[in-house]
Amino acid sequence: MATSPTNSAMEAFVARRSPAFLLSSHSSLRSPSSVIRRCRVSFSSFPSRSLPRSRSPQPFHHRTLPPHPFSYGNRNLCMALQSRTNPVAGTPTKDDELFLRTMISGMEKVYLSRNPTAKAILELVRKDDGDHICYDHFAFRTFGVDGYGIDSMAKIFLYFGYKPREELRFPAKKLKALWFAPPDTGYSENGTGVHGPLPRIFISELLVDQLSYQSQEVIRKYIKGHGYEHAALASTLGCLTWEKPSYSDYQLLSRESEYAAWTLVNGYALNHVTISTHRLKSHIRKIDSFNQYIEANGFKLNSEGGILKVSPDSLLLQSSTVADTISFDFADGVTESAPCSYIEFAERLLLPEYKNIPDEEVKEFHRRDGFEVGNADKIFESTSRDQVTRKSA
Repeated sequence: MATSPTNSAMEAFVARRSPAFLLSSHSSLRSPSSVIRRCRVSFSSFPSRSLPRSRSPQPFHHRTLPPHPFSYGNRNLCMALQSRTNPVAGTPTKDDELFLRTMISGMEKVYLSRNPTAKAILELVRKDDGDHICYDHFAFRTFGVDGYGIDSMAKIFLYFGYKPREELRFPAKKLKALWFAPPDTGYSENGTGVHGPLPRIFISELLVDQLSYQSQEVIRKYIKGHGYEHAALASTLGCLTWEKPSYSDYQLLSRESEYAAWTLVNGYALNHVTISTHRLKSHIRKIDSFNQYIEANGFKLNSEGGILKVSPDSLLLQSSTVADTISFDFADGVTESAPCSYIEFAERLLLPEYKNIPDEEVKEFHRRDGFEVGNADKIFESTSRDQVTRKSA
């Protein structure tokens, strides 16, 4: 895996290429190094990643976003965001693409540092299949309250040319989600990982106003101020944008919404990355074979609704591991395990009109695109207590 730029190089690059809404006009902030210094974290110690509000990275200026969260049906949010962020039009420039890939590489680094299962599986696949791993999508979780929802994380991707697609609803879980298609960057067909095809982005949010009064109060106790402006930075550096939660608050949320409890502890961290199995070259490119391969190597897969999740049209096939757990030091002195993230696998089959295309001519646009509510609903369970504590078959 390619190494990331040094801090000094990164700071110079950020100063030159950062979107305007990520930088402050405050005269005392002469360079983005202040952001890095203020948000310096140790990825080897998960409990230390909370970023107190009193030390929020100052270069974010609250007047760069509207005072209230966006309201949207399907795409009103995205249209509003695009008009406010002045996104890259058409294909990103080389520098734009470099900044975008540097950002998602940082998100991946934090993700791999916290989730040994994902790191081990990526290494295993590379060992047996070669360096052919491409990411289908990156997924994030958010709180739909006071600007902290989908829009907070979507903004940076919209700026760099991502396009909004379908909205998905999950009434039983009190969730909604929106996914974004990547821009055409003219990447090399030989690129892999974060240096290959840009991933789709899947962002979900908890409909906080549909929770009980007690759960809403807990969430609002932490989720206030303008921390939502730091979403992309927090994900890249491994910070929370609110105070470290207490175990009692975490337990209260867990009883009503495990999604809420997960988000309170993990914040804007990558919830999962997804390997495109059909882009692999060996026999494990078929997801059934891939699942057998993963289980044979001792990894536990999410069994909710069956190991393999299949869309109604049978063209989108998905599976995932269960989440890793980590020892978390809560604010009230309790140390307990909490679920982190997991890794997903997806095979997108050819659309009916392209089923006779020779294998060597098949491109990604010939395959089933988008997401499926039924599949995603079961994949969400990868962080549930039932799956995390379930013994392997």
